[in-house]
Parts: sequence; structure tokens; C-alpha cells
Amino acid sequence: MGSTIQDARPSVKLTQGTVIGTVVSDSLPRPVEAFKGIPYALPPTGDRRFRAPVKVEPSTKEIDASKWGPVAPGKQLFPGGPTFEYSEDCLTANVFRPVSSSRDETLLPVAVYIHGGAFNRGTAMMHNTASFLANSGQAFIAVSFNYRIGALGFLPSTKSFEEGSVNLGLKDQIILLEWVRDNITAFGGDPNNVTLFGISAGAHSIGHILINDEGQYNPPLFHKVILESGAPTSRAVRPYSAPIHEAQFADFLTETGCPPNLSAAETFAYLRAAPTEVVQKAQIAVFDKYNPSLRWAFQPVVDGDIIPRPPMESWRLNKWRKVPIMTGFNRNEGSIYISKKVSASDEFTSFFADLLPLLSKEDVETIDKLYPDPLTIPTSPYKESLDGTGAQYRRLEIAYGQYAYVAPVRQTADLASRADPELPVYLYQWGLESSLLDRARHGENMYYEACEPAKTKISPTQKELCLTLNAYLASFIVTGDPNAVRGESAPERPVWERYVAEEPKALVFAEENKELIGGEAGVPARLHDDTWARKESEFWWTKVDVSQQ
Repeated sequence: MGSTIQDARPSVKLTQGTVIGTVVSDSLPRPVEAFKGIPYALPPTGDRRFRAPVKVEPSTKEIDASKWGPVAPGKQLFPGGPTFEYSEDCLTANVFRPVSSSRDETLLPVAVYIHGGAFNRGTAMMHNTASFLANSGQAFIAVSFNYRIGALGFLPSTKSFEEGSVNLGLKDQIILLEWVRDNITAFGGDPNNVTLFGISAGAHSIGHILINDEGQYNPPLFHKVILESGAPTSRAVRPYSAPIHEAQFADFLTETGCPPNLSAAETFAYLRAAPTEVVQKAQIAVFDKYNPSLRWAFQPVVDGDIIPRPPMESWRLNKWRKVPIMTGFNRNEGSIYISKKVSASDEFTSFFADLLPLLSKEDVETIDKLYPDPLTIPTSPYKESLDGTGAQYRRLEIAYGQYAYVAPVRQTADLASRADPELPVYLYQWGLESSLLDRARHGENMYYEACEPAKTKISPTQKELCLTLNAYLASFIVTGDPNAVRGESAPERPVWERYVAEEPKALVFAEENKELIGGEAGVPARLHDDTWARKESEFWWTKVDVSQQ
């Protein structure tokens, strides 16, 4: 007897039931089979709110995998943009695979995408994973998923720790990887050839998973990593009981109406009983309160478990999984975060003094000199004359971006290369200037690696950039080497040499590409000595411990 959903649709039998997907072909160069909205854990609702995820149960039911699962409650991803269905019942995965007339016994490499969003917003739908796979022309399985964000996923405090309620979003990611290990063979994927890739908070997450290697996952859950604009040492990774986290937790309780003098058990009993709307409104209010200072609420913390120790200490102890690494940054990582109006010189220095209170007076003075003030130094490279911008905007967005993203990303490459000179490590920079104000902004490369139609249709040179970036990533996913598979889309792309700490090199994507702001298209990819912002990065490396207290 045929499926009760639709015989013609692709289906895969799992222990939790038979998932029935669809074939996606719109705007794709080749069709892809898609299985969306598959539960990978029980709904974290009711009494399971603020608790570690629980694996799904065996079943013989049919699962309609034709639609995306709900988005985890958090901040609106694009204010004024599309609206999504939000639900705490959000722990779902999406699996994409090439269409094939027959499934042989050869298992395909697997790529698992972890979305970004500051751990407070975002969804798997941000990344066009089907397009990423289809445009690669390579045979692999791609997976994306939602995980808990905001307070529901990251609510650090002493009481949270007592209740086992910290880093729940990271625990969701781990149980997803266990689900992939246990189920991906049914889709034709190889559980022994898994690449993690993601951007921003997704890359931070991968970094935390990478450096938490105590031998607890056997067999391993992953075998290669791609960290885009993120690292385990990015921004601040503090203990769960840090004063800033306790203050944000107190603010969250106030917003939910929870009395502050309850025990940990009583507090979380109250929070588990609160309506979803109350929790979501409270977490948005607290995030917005701290957002101007970029001391974001609801972040991963050192908990002795998922993040066993400060990330820098894990590097020093060599407690990280030795796998091929691809990582990189965009040259204007800070431009979407910094106020365009910042004008006075003391606003620049006070920003860092407030962001990192443990910086010494001498540290702040060093930062002031490291980034020459355009108001007092005629030769400063940070002069900005665009309408609507303050005199310190360019200076501050560059400095913050290098502190929060550029330096940590480069540090991952440097530390990994020094620890194991034989380990394949690849570093990139992204230079496409997509707007006059934001320039090579944070997150833009996500759309290019996926070959989003909105990008490929702009011009032949923009399409070439998309396909070039996609080809390097796909080759790395399939082989662990971005050069090994030349493919059809960008067979003549330059060789991407490994990062070696003594003579570091980086591949620059979209070098001098100002096409979108009225200039030339530049070069899709070119290898360079890794010198851009090197001095600034090396300064920030000396201040990592200040960010982790």
C-alpha cells in the first residue's frame, strides 16, 4: 500500500517514522530532494522548557517533511521584513540531497549548517542550503536546523546553572549532531565524513564544539569545520555567574514578573509556567536594553560542561579536536553593529572602556593610538565624509570588527597551525563592498556561498564570485581540501594555500570589488600574504583573557 501523503514524493525510513519530502527545482541549476521540519528532539515546551533537549522517540508514523519547522522565539530577524511562524516547538532539522534515479551503497559526505544571529535571532531559513548544494554540482548531503535562542536557549546565572539551564542552545546543537550520526545513513550520508559550517553565532558555536574535545564523543560527531566570521574566542565568553549575566538575569525576571527572592527551583517553576508571549517579550526587552553597548544578553558561557573552561585555556591545554579548518572574516565586520552617528573622540575610547571594563587605562590609550583619530590625525585612514555619519563611525566600526571578529578568526588559524603544522588550515578575507556605508559587511558572504538568485542575477561578475566561493567550500566539504575538486563552476580558480603561522597567507575574495557601489568588479579570488590588520589583531590577542572574565 502506498504512502498516505503522496507516492511520488521522496521518502526515507527512520526509527522515528518515515519522512516524506519534496523535490525542489525552482531557481536551481539542478533539482534537490528536500526533507524539512523533521523533529530531532522532543518539543522543549511545558515542563521541558529551560531543560536539556531529549531525543525523539521511535515511531512508525509518517512525517510530512514538506515545510519548514517553526522559528525559535527571538528577536525579529529583519524588522519590517517577512514574518515567520514562531513556536517553542522549534527543534527541527532539514536535509537536502541530490536527486538520483538510484541510491548506490556509496555514502556521501555530509555538511551541517549552523545559523547565526547573535544567539538571539535567526533560523535555518536564513541560509539557502538547497541552492548551496545544487550550485556546487557535487554529491553531498546538506543539513540545516533550528535551535533555541535568546533566554530560552542561553540564560546564564547562578540559578540557571543550579537548574541545568545554561547553554541549552549549544546542547540542542550537540543532540542534532547525534541525530545526524544516528540517522544520516538512511539519507545516503556518511556519518564518518561530517563538516560543520556556519556564520557568526553559528561559527562561534562550531568553535565551542571544536575546542570541547575530552574524548566524550566516540565516534566523533564531526570531521572538518568551516567557521565564517566567528571563533571560540570571539567577543566575551564569561563564567555563568559573571556580574553582567546576573544583572541581565535579574532584568529578565523583572520583565517576566517573577519574584527575585525565590529559590532556583521556584524561579524556574515560575518561568516554565509563564506564557510564551511573556517570555519572548521579556527576552527582547532585555536584549534591547544592552544592545547599544554590544554587551549582549543571552550568550554562551563557561559552564564546566559544554564550554568546560575559558576558550583560550582550552587552546593552551591543547584540548581541541584536530580536524581540517577553514575560517575567515569580512573586512568591515563591525559596520552593521556600530552607530553611524558616533562623532566625538571620547565616544570611541569610552565605548571600549564600557564594553571591556577590565581594560586598563594603558590598554585604552593603546587602542586610541592603534586606530588614529580622524579628528586629530590628518593621515588617519578612518576619515569618513558620507552624509549621515559621525566623525568616529569608520574608526569605531573597524576597531570593533577587528576586536570581535577579525582577530579571533585569525587567532583560530594561528593557534591551530602552531599546534599542529601538518593540520590543513585555510584562512580567507571577504572584500566585497556591498554598500557605501557598510562596505564589506558582516554576513554578506552567506548569500554568495549559497549562490542566491538575487546575487547571481546582478551581473556575470557577481555570479562568478558566487560560484567561486561555492566551489572552494564544496571541495572542502567533500575532501577536506578547497582545491581538490575543481568542478564545473570555477575550475580555473587559484590554488588556496594552507595557512602556516610562520609565513601566513590568506585568500582574499572579491578583492577591490566595488561593483555594487558603482566601481570595478575587482578579482574573485587572489592569494596574499596575511598582513591586513595583522598588527591590530596581535594586540587584541593579548586581551582575550580580559574578554573572558
